[in-house]
Amino acid sequence: MSDGNPERSFRTLFISDVHLGARGSQAERLLDFLRVHDADTIYLVGDIIDGWALKANWHWPQSHNDFVQKMLRRVRKGAKVVYIPGNHDEFLRSYYGTHFGGIEVVENAIHTGVDGKRYLVIHGDIFDLVVQNARWLAHLGDKAYDFAIQANRFVNMFRRMFGFPYWSLSQWAKQKVKNAVNYIGAFEETLAAEARRHDCDGVICGHIHYAVIRDHDGIRYMNCGDWVESCTALVEHEDGRFEILPWTVPLKQRRPEPAIAAVKAA
Repeated sequence: MSDGNPERSFRTLFISDVHLGARGSQAERLLDFLRVHDADTIYLVGDIIDGWALKANWHWPQSHNDFVQKMLRRVRKGAKVVYIPGNHDEFLRSYYGTHFGGIEVVENAIHTGVDGKRYLVIHGDIFDLVVQNARWLAHLGDKAYDFAIQANRFVNMFRRMFGFPYWSLSQWAKQKVKNAVNYIGAFEETLAAEARRHDCDGVICGHIHYAVIRDHDGIRYMNCGDWVESCTALVEHEDGRFEILPWTVPLKQRRPEPAIAAVKAA
């Protein structure tokens, strides 16, 4: 596969929660996204590979291998690629400080914006009490999430038949269910506090599959989203603006689509 000449180039691209190896991974859409978008620096913000899913049932189609190869080609073409493992690819946490084909593996990173503001880049699972203190419950929740993804595919098959756009069951539930809303709020506040502890102006993370940009008492919280259902990436423009780009419609079918959010570094 050739990278060709992407139409849009950014200062920085942040991608999280691709879950390569899981049947719910939408790696094909991510490859479609990367045909159009490029960046000088690419952060892989955890759960890129799903070791949990691979351990339970090996699944590695060509599209998953193509993504790995594409990242290696981006490095060879001069891009800086930084991999920050999450809980699903925690097996890579034994390799902090090493490189794989030029891709650097680190525990977390400090990204400096155009204006000099500092952003802590971290997956975020270490601040999830369910993952840390009840791993069996986390795995159970992972299975339930897989079931929701399969149900969501079934629903969207019929929506496409009748000309309706893509719809995410999980994203709808996260917005409507009170406990989910409270959990997301607590996660954001905790990550913002961690950024403050690192003397940073903001935090960039993944883990909860909920893309958003907002401020928490002067700390900018930015979540990349995921490539299982919401299919979003966080980008930093050359002028310092941060923006969440959704990519739920294949390139050959899409029309210009508004971004979820665009924020210029103040």
